[in-house]
Amino acid sequence: MSERATGQITVHETLPSRVLVGAGARRAVPEETERLRSRRVLLIASGSARAVADDLAGALGPRLAGRFDRPVVHTPVAVTDEALELLREVDADSVVALGGGSAIGLAKALSVRTGLPQVAVPTTYAGSEVTPVLGETKDGVKTTRRDPVIAPGTVVYDPELTLGMPTGLTLTSALNALAHAVEALWAPNATAASDALATEAADGILTTLPAVLADPARLSGRERLQQSAWLAGLCLAQTRMGLHHQLAHALGGTFELPHAELHALLLPHVLAFNLPAAPKAAARLARITGGDPVTVVADLARGHTGPTTLEALGVPRDGLRAVAERVAAQPYPNPRTPDAAAVTRLLENAW
Repeated sequence: MSERATGQITVHETLPSRVLVGAGARRAVPEETERLRSRRVLLIASGSARAVADDLAGALGPRLAGRFDRPVVHTPVAVTDEALELLREVDADSVVALGGGSAIGLAKALSVRTGLPQVAVPTTYAGSEVTPVLGETKDGVKTTRRDPVIAPGTVVYDPELTLGMPTGLTLTSALNALAHAVEALWAPNATAASDALATEAADGILTTLPAVLADPARLSGRERLQQSAWLAGLCLAQTRMGLHHQLAHALGGTFELPHAELHALLLPHVLAFNLPAAPKAAARLARITGGDPVTVVADLARGHTGPTTLEALGVPRDGLRAVAERVAAQPYPNPRTPDAAAVTRLLENAW
């Protein structure tokens, strides 16, 4: 993580973690739980990963203490309480998460409440598996906290697990990862290391994503996208996020919106809002895209066959002002001050 210290000194810290990378890496999960001296594993899996979860459950054998297959987007506290009851009932001593951000978020929520070690096996490009960040929702309000103990100790990246991702999820999940890298470029506590991570992540996503969308079964493209998302996640772990993430959390928690689609449709609007006030980020993204970053990202986002506007996601137009006022009242660090009127205009453009 990075933090602004006294004067002009910036402190850069890296979280300890163990990362397994490569095709077939998921088959090493039982060995990883053994390394943790775990004898009773609670397996948390997204519904879309059910077939892989079945295989992993079989591979864990007698180490599998229980399964929870109902993680929910934005990690509602009520669902965490339900999973926590199961964890205690089966006397689990570790948690393995398989799937997207919902499964990984739930495992984080359980681990931070119990102190149990966790192994994260992502199947999307969210990047949250390498971050000390947890967002939880209660009564329609999403609260985000950051603590080193939240980050999974072991992450397993297997590009074969991403081959079955639908084209729409491939696009929106990758743009979600891109948002981590972009916000790291204009973060107030950016360092040379975070700039390097963010630039490589953005380059990998923006140059590889079109090819993967054209040929989703090409493993080499999937592998680079996954590794770029890993780097983007490290950006989220090491820098402070700004307006884009604040808007995604406020809208997502209030209206229970799909995480990746929300990030994807918001990103070009936030880029247009912030880049004039963030020349360093603008220059790096322009070099990567070979043109206007806003246009390139907007064209990608509009290519989604699902919802591409807040209206299509079901957000009422008369609810935009309240979200904007909430964001303006307690703004995240951002290169351009997000007053309520300006944020309302941004949201209306996205609507």
